Amino acid sequence: MVKYGLDYTRCRWILPLLLGIGVIFGIIALSGRGWLESQTLPYVQQASLWQNCRRPQEGGDWNCESLMGYAWGRAAAATYLVGFILLVICFALAIIAFAIDTLRFNFIRGIGGLLFVAAVFSIMGLVIYPVKFSSEIEMTGINMFSWAYGFGWTTAIMEICLGFFFCCLPNYEDQILGNVKPTYFYSSP
Repeated sequence: MVKYGLDYTRCRWILPLLLGIGVIFGIIALSGRGWLESQTLPYVQQASLWQNCRRPQEGGDWNCESLMGYAWGRAAAATYLVGFILLVICFALAIIAFAIDTLRFNFIRGIGGLLFVAAVFSIMGLVIYPVKFSSEIEMTGINMFSWAYGFGWTTAIMEICLGFFFCCLPNYEDQILGNVKPTYFYSSP
């Protein structure tokens, strides 16, 4: 990407594309019912960020209770949701930043800073949830934090990595814009 510069049409949209993938992973984490699941048969517990469902016996009906009745449930949902909203804002700003012909590198660095703030909020929600869930809700059988919870962590890790990339990109402004003379290592025979 640095070799061809951000004006190279295929490379210019890599960062907004990665942010878009992060947004999709965040949507999966917010809507997925696999934050916590029973690991062995009979499957008796399944939880999302919003509710906890139990089944007394195999083949029975699921009884669900909202986690919004707990203060920690509201805190985990709110902090993760704030992190997700900041990620969506960064995605929109990245599209605007890379759609403009002349890049504003300070603007790009601001997106990186906002991504770090989004990562902090996401990680807070991802840490509050398992700590308080496992200490305040009775769990039967062997349970594991599952796929939707993993998508939440993937979103947080993407926010951190893309934050570093957005913050470091302005350091290579001259190379990206092509303002540096090439150095040739040539020795005459």
